[in-house]
Amino acid sequence: MLSTLPRLLRPLAILMLTVLCTGLPLRGALAAYPDKPIKMVVGFTAGGTADTVGRIMAQAMGERLHQTIVVENRTGANGNLATESVARSLPDGYTIFFTSIGHAVNPYLYQSAKYDPVRDFTPIGQVLSAPNVLVVPPNSPFKTIAELIAYARAHPGKLNVGSSGFGSSVHLSAELFMQDTGVKFTHIPYKGTSAALPDLLSGAVSLMFPNLPSLIPMIEAGKLRALGVTTAKRSAAAPNIPTIAESGVPGYDMSTWYGFVGPAGMDSEIVQKLNLAMQQSLADPVIRKKLNDQGVDIVSSTPQAFGNMIQAESDKWKKLIKDANIQIQ
Repeated sequence: MLSTLPRLLRPLAILMLTVLCTGLPLRGALAAYPDKPIKMVVGFTAGGTADTVGRIMAQAMGERLHQTIVVENRTGANGNLATESVARSLPDGYTIFFTSIGHAVNPYLYQSAKYDPVRDFTPIGQVLSAPNVLVVPPNSPFKTIAELIAYARAHPGKLNVGSSGFGSSVHLSAELFMQDTGVKFTHIPYKGTSAALPDLLSGAVSLMFPNLPSLIPMIEAGKLRALGVTTAKRSAAAPNIPTIAESGVPGYDMSTWYGFVGPAGMDSEIVQKLNLAMQQSLADPVIRKKLNDQGVDIVSSTPQAFGNMIQAESDKWKKLIKDANIQIQ
């Protein structure tokens, strides 16, 4: 019987059959939630921003739910393996995913990606946002974004823009900038931001759009010059750096965001319990300080608002990736 159902309905059907076979009323099962540990999947290795923030949230939300939340790092394919595993999980609230901007980008970058960022998931809530930042070497002739744009328009392709790899937020920030301004850079992908930094510092790379939190110490020390952050509003982590939008590129907006989703078909009561635990955690001054120390901006959204944001991000990056003809096997 299950084989005749659409793929996305099978986890929900399994859940209903499990409830019926155990004799436990569905409403009672929801009321008891969570009565066992919850698994929080993170698609990247330990030590990065996703893992660090995910573990902070797992501890805080677990305390409020009176249940253990176990973090599972499931790496591979730029987060796609983790994403696909969550999409196939039971929608019972015991598997949640701490995901990021790649959730809305990867299906359009990777031919091998086997999920829809909206249809295959239940939004729970956005946790935070972190801007990227347009930086140039300290000896660069460009002191403003207007100067950079004027030169790039007069010399198409002469300026090199480094990135942490094809399809990364660093790369997409540059593609969005080129699309919004009409300039043309020569893209040089590296295997991570750290691999690109020596060439950026030496001037072999003209500019880059790395994640702001990891670069704040170098910017403050004068080793890099920041021309603008990529978000629509200035970052609380670096309020003196103007936005790219206010510096001559109206409407420019790009952020590396993180939040929680679960498999499609989760019950609304479970979603609300998880969202409440998330919002209570983000309202805690101790948790807020821990997150602010990571250089990120706290968001704390409702499930509906996060779902709307994922849809908008999906539409935005799908168009840009198609227009720029970016594709990874």
